[in-house]
Amino acid sequence: MTQRQPRQRDEAHLNFVRSLPCLICLDDTSTEAAHIRYAEPRAGKRWVGGQEKPDDAFAVPLCGKHHREQHTRREVEWWQWQGIDPIKVSLALFRVSGDHERGAQIVAANGSPQ
Repeated sequence: MTQRQPRQRDEAHLNFVRSLPCLICLDDTSTEAAHIRYAEPRAGKRWVGGQEKPDDAFAVPLCGKHHREQHTRREVEWWQWQGIDPIKVSLALFRVSGDHERGAQIVAANGSPQ
């Protein structure tokens, strides 16, 4: 059995994510950093259980309403329904962390087509 790696935390990055508009509705008044829980081996992301949060690099901006919705059904299907690849978005945001203009461009380019 392999030992679980400690979660990689980055509070500055989470604050950056919270400063961006919601990836679904573009509301920017109550954005939360929503962690992506499902596994994506191609991006080096393992699955985490209910008692554990993923690394902070795997967070995207969602308003409170959409953050709660994210957890009401199977997460992969919810994101597919939104037409968004949250792993791609989270890693793009992590790469430009701290640059609000570029972060907002990433959100706008990848946001929900609904």
